[in-house]
Amino acid sequence: MPTASNGSTSLYYDRAGEGEPVVFVPEAGLGGWLWGWQHAALAGPYEVVVWDLRGTGRSDAPPGPYALETLVDDLETVLAECGIRNAHLGGCGLGGAIALEAARTSSRVETLTLFGTAPRGAAFDLEPLFAPPDDRAAIRESLEAGLSVDFLESQPDVRDGIVDWRADGDADRAGWEAQIAALEEFDATDRLVEVTQPARVVHGTDDELVPVEAGRDLARGLPRGEFVGLEGAGHLAFVERSREVNDRLLAALEAEDD
Repeated sequence: MPTASNGSTSLYYDRAGEGEPVVFVPEAGLGGWLWGWQHAALAGPYEVVVWDLRGTGRSDAPPGPYALETLVDDLETVLAECGIRNAHLGGCGLGGAIALEAARTSSRVETLTLFGTAPRGAAFDLEPLFAPPDDRAAIRESLEAGLSVDFLESQPDVRDGIVDWRADGDADRAGWEAQIAALEEFDATDRLVEVTQPARVVHGTDDELVPVEAGRDLARGLPRGEFVGLEGAGHLAFVERSREVNDRLLAALEAEDD
């Protein structure tokens, strides 16, 4: 099992493929399974790295609360362990905040793709997405906060698969609360001008956890920000609109290669 060590904390990661690195940072409490659709589409022409935040899945879960700077340092540790000098980062929610801060403070970030991300912690309401990993009924119900009704009703097999993955790899309550604490004082509004990398802000228009207007604010505040709205999609838009998102990611990566 590949791991990187930040001090005494072991961080699980998975890497596959060759080419330019694309590294995904998950939402609070959710394991690396979250990026399975993107992993399948990008691994091969690109090197794809997914990892579990401290407090989640196969990574260690030291006592919280965790500071955002600690989670950014964990990301830096994973990148260093993988020998990655320049990475295209993707993140969702808390993972988007981590990626955004890393772009400002690290020399390893080439581009950003941020899903369901706001420039300030007050705009996040992630509580409805949490469910204890040992309560499958609660997990199933919590998916209604992250995915649209249309998707859940039309993709029952996918919903069942997500329940299985969450039961196996998500954070417990202590890990989730330790991670969420990183958003309490997060406010990058006045620092967005320091993020000079190309940045795509992708947001489901029916996101119940982070308002779509917060995503628009984020894109407007970034010097090279681009807003992409996915009509009718929920917070985990890259899951329910995976084909469209993957096509956009591949097109953007190919454009960067030119």
